[in-house]
Amino acid sequence: MTTGLSVETLAAAATGPISTAGNARLGIAVLAGIAVIVLLITRFKLHAFLALTVGSLALGVFAGAPMAKTVASFTAGLGTTVAGVGVLIALGAILGKLLADSGGADEIVDTILARAKGRAMPWAMVLIASVIGLPLFFEVGIVLLIPVVLLVAKRGNYSLMRIGIPALAGLSVMHGLVPPHPGPLVAIDALHANLGITLGLGVLVAIPTVIIAGPLFSRYAARWVDIPAPERVVEARPSAESAHRPRFGATVFTVLLPVALMLVKALVDIVVDDPADPVQRVTDVVGSPMIALLTAVLVGMFTLGRAAGFTRARISTTVEKSLAPIAGTLLIVGAGGGFKQTLIDVGVGQMILDVSKNWAVPTLLLAWLIAVAIRLATGSATVATISAAGLVAPLAADMSTTGTALLVLAIGAGSLFFSHVNDAGFWLVKEYFGMTVGQTLKTWSVMETIISVVGLGLVLLLSLVL
Repeated sequence: MTTGLSVETLAAAATGPISTAGNARLGIAVLAGIAVIVLLITRFKLHAFLALTVGSLALGVFAGAPMAKTVASFTAGLGTTVAGVGVLIALGAILGKLLADSGGADEIVDTILARAKGRAMPWAMVLIASVIGLPLFFEVGIVLLIPVVLLVAKRGNYSLMRIGIPALAGLSVMHGLVPPHPGPLVAIDALHANLGITLGLGVLVAIPTVIIAGPLFSRYAARWVDIPAPERVVEARPSAESAHRPRFGATVFTVLLPVALMLVKALVDIVVDDPADPVQRVTDVVGSPMIALLTAVLVGMFTLGRAAGFTRARISTTVEKSLAPIAGTLLIVGAGGGFKQTLIDVGVGQMILDVSKNWAVPTLLLAWLIAVAIRLATGSATVATISAAGLVAPLAADMSTTGTALLVLAIGAGSLFFSHVNDAGFWLVKEYFGMTVGQTLKTWSVMETIISVVGLGLVLLLSLVL
């Protein structure tokens, strides 16, 4: 192939397979582009947004595409991705901030812990983390739950791992498999999957996964690393100075409202399947991700904010403060979308179709393996999800709605595989729990691997029956 592949050559490729030489060149270009991203993130400690931007340009250069068209592909992908998921990420951040600052999260924690004793405590922790983890980013959930984990471990004389691992598992599974977290949302957007069905199947996969990786694995983790809660000052909880808290029922209702609306839409789409039906038309609107999350945010201003005694000015301040921390996430997600579009426009999608058609590897397993490889190399679950989704997007073209949803979950599961020293989450857990690197590998890293492998196994099982 003497000229670079761009949008035009990708269209031309639809009339016939790309040559073997062209496939080889594109394969090298993809590996080189990913290598640039990995080196910039791991070796030079460059922010993932900049690394993805430079890596996308490098991919175009290595593939022989004109620089102007590479830039156009990247910017188009960035804009489309931010337009598709940016508002959802922002709304999720607002809901999470309201939940934390109002004391709604603390109300959920205290209510469940008051009813859990002895052997039930690890199960209570995984329930708390899973419910709170729905609207919260992983890092925010960690900061919110660590004081609770330390207090429970100290007061109940529990092994730290027996309490901590279930909490971490609940947060991690929600982060990797269940919308509206950024990774699953980006994969859904890239693969044109149905969000409601993906959400339903994601919850179905998440429940057994979190049980195995949380309460069950914590028994072994506590034996391998038997450490008490570190002697440190427990940080004040967000509602420590609040005179009022939202009620438990209202808080849980608000957190689960967007999930319920999206699931109702998915069920109506399956049962009714008539775009002209008035019920389906209503659920298509109220169950769309943006409207569902927007509804939850507006409801949360009353059930969480006003219930905690917040004034209008305080609610406005809370909303404003929730948006600043997600700027980096939005940029990474957007740049990942640009990288994905560059991959597509230089012809990588067609290359993968040509190469993989003679493989015996199932599509779901292939997607998982690609996400695992990028996760191990970059340490970022979000980068792994975005890149893998871009690479396997063409394979989803002829898949059923259910198959596409399972493809999203396979990628999400792969993006969580074996967190190690190049993952910021690894160091966050290590420092909070006062563990050594070896102890963190034997607990947190193994837990992440269990989530990834069990999640894949369940996705493959579902693919056989659905």
